[in-house]
Amino acid sequence: MARARARHILVSKQEECQTLKEQIENGSDFAEIAKNHSQCPSGKSGGDLGEFSPGQMVKEFDQVVFSEEVGKVCGPVQTQFGFHLIEITSRTE
Repeated sequence: MARARARHILVSKQEECQTLKEQIENGSDFAEIAKNHSQCPSGKSGGDLGEFSPGQMVKEFDQVVFSEEVGKVCGPVQTQFGFHLIEITSRTE
């Protein structure tokens, strides 16, 4: 079964999510941005969600994590919780 490891940043507004993505693309550290801005408890650990299988996260999140390029920052991705930036750190098929 496929497994992935990812980290994310969760915020309430799409505009904020896009601004944070631009900061990361311009060299800011993903983990530091997560610690300072993420509304998810995982922000304290740099946004790290650990390893998980398909179906353990909400559908929109899973679709990104199990289809996009590893190492790329994806988003904004909207879920019932808000807007996410997602970085897939590893994946096995």
